[in-house]
Amino acid sequence: MVVLNRIYTRTGDDGTTALGSGARRKKYDLRVSAYGTLDEVNAVIGIARLHAGGDRALDAMLAHIQNDLFDVEADLCLSEKGPGGARMTVTDAQVEWLEQRIDELNADLAPLRSFILPGGRPAAAYLHLARTVCRRAERMMVELNDKPSEGVTPAALKYVNRLSDFLFVAGRHANEKGTSDVLWQPGQNR
Repeated sequence: MVVLNRIYTRTGDDGTTALGSGARRKKYDLRVSAYGTLDEVNAVIGIARLHAGGDRALDAMLAHIQNDLFDVEADLCLSEKGPGGARMTVTDAQVEWLEQRIDELNADLAPLRSFILPGGRPAAAYLHLARTVCRRAERMMVELNDKPSEGVTPAALKYVNRLSDFLFVAGRHANEKGTSDVLWQPGQNR
């Protein structure tokens, strides 16, 4: 369990931060940027939850995901084994849970006949914002994984890829099961 009894430590005043292993990295380091961007996703999901409008099932899914996102961040924060050899990693079961929720939400949605624009209901707009931030985090994670001295667990990469899919479907669900989706109209403003 994490205990935070003092918020400021002054150890980051030099522009570095500690990974879970204790190694220090620059605050702009790609690994730090990746898990920081996932923290942004989590914050946007928190805002979406405020606008979920009493959809308890969706709210419960989003709460579950917010917790899982901390697992993904911990996985990224520990580029190597931490003290005592322990390492938090994302599991395939977490990825499968997301896939099941995607299928559950998607079952009630009409097939898309056009691309949709982020908008409609406030919860949907925030879920689409979370999706775009999630895609940015995924790009960072892939770049990090391609570096010879780095790595990202396969389950973490899968989780973030599925999460962006979930957020898309959840955005449509929050738009009155797609009936309030804002459709792209190609060339409309020419």
